[in-house]
Amino acid sequence: MLADTALAVMWVGLTCYALFGGADFGAGVWDLLAGGSRRGLPQRRLIEHSIGPIWEANHVWLIFVIVLLWSAFSPVFAAVMSTLYLPLTFAALGIIARGAAFAFRKASTELWQQRLFGAFFALSSVITPFFLGAVAGAVASGRVPPGLAAGDVITSWLNPTSALGGVLAVTTCAHLAAVYLCADAARDGERALASSFARRAIVSGLTSGAVAGAGIAVLHADAPELFHGLTRRALPLVVLSVVAGLVALVLLNRRRFVLARPASALAVAAILWAWGAAQYPAMLVGGISVGQAASDPAVLTACLVVLAVGALLLVPSLWLLYATFQRRPPASVSDSPTSRDA
Repeated sequence: MLADTALAVMWVGLTCYALFGGADFGAGVWDLLAGGSRRGLPQRRLIEHSIGPIWEANHVWLIFVIVLLWSAFSPVFAAVMSTLYLPLTFAALGIIARGAAFAFRKASTELWQQRLFGAFFALSSVITPFFLGAVAGAVASGRVPPGLAAGDVITSWLNPTSALGGVLAVTTCAHLAAVYLCADAARDGERALASSFARRAIVSGLTSGAVAGAGIAVLHADAPELFHGLTRRALPLVVLSVVAGLVALVLLNRRRFVLARPASALAVAAILWAWGAAQYPAMLVGGISVGQAASDPAVLTACLVVLAVGALLLVPSLWLLYATFQRRPPASVSDSPTSRDA
């Protein structure tokens, strides 16, 4: 019971990172595709305005997941970190390069500097979710056996399922970001930008659906146990994801941007939980279960108590942070020339 509770809490943290951190990465994808310096300026300004206050806070969820995995399921932590240290290192370098480039571009005054740091920011926003998705694919396809570096350090993440996970992570992040940016642009009175990101959200949503549909054949051939779980035990969650995704596309087409946000988030969260349900109770496919990987009950109890106390501080703080920057700015501020040139 304690182990399942700890796993559920960890999966909630993973879901939050996918929904908030994923949209953060996706904004970098659209920064990359915004166009030249002049044509892409309005889009990049919106992206910087939207993610500027919260981009560092989003990584709290990743730290939360890693620490809880280490504390509550240390054999799984050891196996994943030792076998998949290459893609995890690439993802960590991407996070560092992305954050540094975002900050330096903001402070740069020369155009060539802004372009240089902007390129690092945008490319890191693509590379990082790809490698994180590849890690997920490696775990889901059973290529991470128990033990220290017991799996192949190359083929464990260079395989069809990992490639599927990486591409799906990038397209999903781009979709979430476009959906969120639609509402931000509409709230700021930027109708043209809102329509532009709505089109991108629809295209990226359809692309994500196409990748996921093609992935069925990949999983059937390369990860049969995951395919079996997704088409049986986790099938209701898969259906929920499809329905929520279609509802989001309809809402985007009708310019109901605020309602499209939870629908898109539900579509992403449902498929993430479908993976967990399909693989449960195995934490490492074919190797170790939740009960076998769990730490001593005293350790799990301590972890859950500390998490409950920490949540009393963290959740309201994050809620206040997100809510503060989602409010419509006063007309005297949003319409002033100074605010637009800032």
